[in-house]
Amino acid sequence: MIVIYGIPACNTMKKAFEYLKNQGITYEFHDYKKKGISPDTLSLFLEKLGPTTVLNKNGSTYKQLDDDTKKRLESPECLFEFLQQKTSAIKRPILVDGDKIIAGLDEVKLEAWLKS
Repeated sequence: MIVIYGIPACNTMKKAFEYLKNQGITYEFHDYKKKGISPDTLSLFLEKLGPTTVLNKNGSTYKQLDDDTKKRLESPECLFEFLQQKTSAIKRPILVDGDKIIAGLDEVKLEAWLKS
């Protein structure tokens, strides 16, 4: 079963839900706002996807940070703690299916990922 991680109010998430629905794919939704993110899951995301993918630098949460905070996020430990607290700064969506993980909503890449 695919698990899709994100927040419900995000427009990209809404598009991802619609895409999966149109493909007839069932999924479980993990809402960061209600459930947060476990340290193990966040560690897996950072390990498999890398920090530059997991940290959403295009979102308002990141853009509102001062330069000193942004600089501190270059440290893996600081980034981990920050993302545990500010889950809205995690790239959306992140989809997990067993040991397969993909981030973002690029329909071509997502289609290939679903078929692999």
